[in-house]
Amino acid sequence: MGKKQFKAESKRLLDLMINSIYTNKEIFLREILSNASDAIDKLCYQGLTDDKVGMNRSDFRIEIILNKDERTITVRDNGIGMSQEEAENNLGVIAKSGSLQFKNDLGDRKEEDLSIIGQFGVGFYSAFMVADQVTVITKKYGEEQGVMWKSAGADGYTVEPCDKAAVGTNVIMHIKPDSDDEIYGSYLEVWKIKALVKKYSDYVRWPIKMDVPRQERYETGEKDDAGNPKFDYKTVVENETVNSMVPIWQRSKNDVTDDDCIAFYKEKTHEQKDPVAVLRVNAEGTVSYKAMLFVPGEENGSYFGGENKQGITLYSNGVMIMEKCDKLVHEYFDFVRGVVDSPDLSLNISREILQHDRQLRVIGQNLEKKIKGELEKLMRDDKPKYEEFFKNFGVHLKCGVCDEYGRYKDFLRDLLIFYTAEDKQVTLKEYVENMPESQKVIYYASSDTIKHAMSLPQSQTVRSRGYDIIYLTNAVDEMVLECLQEQDGKPFCNIVTDDLGFDTEEEKKAAEERDIENKDILDYAREALNGAVVKVKLSNKLSDLPCALSTEGGVTLEMEKYFRHGPSEQMRSVRASRVLELNGDHKAFEAMKAAYTAGDKDKAAGIAKILETMAELMAGTDIDDPADFVAEVSKLF
Repeated sequence: MGKKQFKAESKRLLDLMINSIYTNKEIFLREILSNASDAIDKLCYQGLTDDKVGMNRSDFRIEIILNKDERTITVRDNGIGMSQEEAENNLGVIAKSGSLQFKNDLGDRKEEDLSIIGQFGVGFYSAFMVADQVTVITKKYGEEQGVMWKSAGADGYTVEPCDKAAVGTNVIMHIKPDSDDEIYGSYLEVWKIKALVKKYSDYVRWPIKMDVPRQERYETGEKDDAGNPKFDYKTVVENETVNSMVPIWQRSKNDVTDDDCIAFYKEKTHEQKDPVAVLRVNAEGTVSYKAMLFVPGEENGSYFGGENKQGITLYSNGVMIMEKCDKLVHEYFDFVRGVVDSPDLSLNISREILQHDRQLRVIGQNLEKKIKGELEKLMRDDKPKYEEFFKNFGVHLKCGVCDEYGRYKDFLRDLLIFYTAEDKQVTLKEYVENMPESQKVIYYASSDTIKHAMSLPQSQTVRSRGYDIIYLTNAVDEMVLECLQEQDGKPFCNIVTDDLGFDTEEEKKAAEERDIENKDILDYAREALNGAVVKVKLSNKLSDLPCALSTEGGVTLEMEKYFRHGPSEQMRSVRASRVLELNGDHKAFEAMKAAYTAGDKDKAAGIAKILETMAELMAGTDIDDPADFVAEVSKLF
C-alpha cells in the first residue's frame, strides 16, 4: 500500500509535538505505557458485559522488549487493539483520540474501574522525539485481521493488513542514532528503562514486565589448590514486573500501618529520620483525590530551592504528571513532602502541566487546612517535638506571614512560637493569656541571641515590672511582628525604640523639663560624636546602666544587620538612625556634665565617645575604631 500523507495541519502539529510540546524526551515512555494501559482498560471494561473476552484481570499485562542489535524498543499490550479504520483515524490524524471517543461513547455512565488517561491523541507521537521510525502492529478484539501502521515522521505513513495472532498492540520504536547533544542509545539500557518506569509509570494498574539480567553465582565443578570448590558468575535473565501497580496511598488505611507509610517516605526521599507527621487524605466531591503527605523530621538544604528542591508529586490515575508540583501549597508549606493523586485533573496536551489551576486550588486549600490542623495537633500533644519542627522549618512559616503584604498572616499566626526565655517558647496567644492585667502591650526585643537580648538595659527594666518579653533572633522576626500588628487586641512594643508606657504624665513632664535643663550638654555630645548618632537624650529605661542605643525611623539595628549582608551595595549601605540614650542619674553622665560645665569640653567629648561606643557594644553592633575607644578610655586614668 502506498504512503499516505499527514494533513498539512497535522504535519505542523507533529513538528510542534517533537520539538516544542514536551520539555523532556524521556516522557515518551510514560505516554506509550499510558496508551497501553488505556487499551487494557477498554478491553477489561468490555469484558464486564462480554463473556467472550475470555480474560481475567490477572491475564492483562504490558511488556517492554529491548533489542540493542536492532536498536528497538517494543511496548506490547494485550488490550483492545485497533481496526484498520481506527489505526488510520487515531494514528493518521494527530490529536484524534480513541480514548476520548471511548469515554464519550459511555455517556453519563461512570465506572470506578475505568480510568482512561490519554484523551488528547498526541501522546503517541512523543515517540518521535527518540525514534526515527515507529511501527504499530495491532489487532482489534473481535476481528480476524491485524493491521500494521508505519511512519518515519512528518513525511507520512503507511497502513496495511498484516497477520497477528493475539489481540492487542505492539509499538515498535527504532531509536535514533546518537548525536553530540543526545545519547539516544541510553534508552536501550535495562537500567534506564526501569528507572523511567519507576519514575513515571510505577503505579500504572497493570503489570509492566521486561527481561532483566542479573549475575548469578554458581559452582564450576573444579577445585582450587586447597581443595575448595571454585565459583564463577553467569548472567541470568528473568522476566520481572518492574512497576508497583497499586500505590500505597490508594490502599485502605486498614491495610497500611504508620510504619508502612514511614518506610515509603524514607524510600522515596532517602531521609534517615522519621517524619514528625503523616497525613492521609481521601477526598470525594467536586474534585476527588487521595494524598499521603509527610512533615519531615529534619531540615534539608534542598527544601529552599534549586535543582534538588523536593516537594509534592502530582499523579493522575497513578501516572506521574509533575514531580515537583509547586502550585499545590504555598511556599510556607513547601517543606511538606508526599504525593497527591486525582483522576479529575484537567491536563494540558503534554500531560506535563495542567490546563486550569482551579482543581489544584481546591485540592491545595483543603490540604493546607489539613497540614495546619496536623501541626496544631503536634503542638498540643508533643510540644518538644513541635519545637524541633519549628527550629527546622519555622522560617518558612515566618516568611509566609510576610508574603503578599501579610495576606496569610491570620492563617499562620497560631503556628508561630517565640522565645520568652532561653528554654521556653510560647505562641502569641499563650503570651497574651499569661499577661498580667496591668500589661497593655506585647514587649519584644531583637538581638543575635536570646542571651544578649535578655542583657539589654531595656530588658531589665521591663522584666523588673514582672512582664515577659518575646526575644527575636531571626532576621525576619521584626518584619513578622510588623505584619501581624497585634494579637488579640494587644499591640507590639519594641522595648528599645518604643515608649514602654511606664511613666506617668507627671514623670513625662519632669523628663521634658530635665531635657530642657540639659539641652546644651546633650547637643554638645551629639556634635562631639560627629554624625554617629542623630540624637542624644536622657532615658528612664536604663535602670542602673549608664547608656543604651536605640533608633528612630523605620530601620532598627537588627534590620541594619540584615541589610548589611544583602546582595546589592544599595542594600548594604542602609543604616539605622541611632539615638544615644543616657541615664541622667548615673555618675558617667554626671562626670560628662561636670567636665562640660567646667569648660573641659575635650574631656566631655571623650566621655561622650566612650558612652556611645559602650552603647554600640551592648547593642551587639560592630564598632568602627576599637583603638580609638581604648585611647579615650586611657585618658581617664
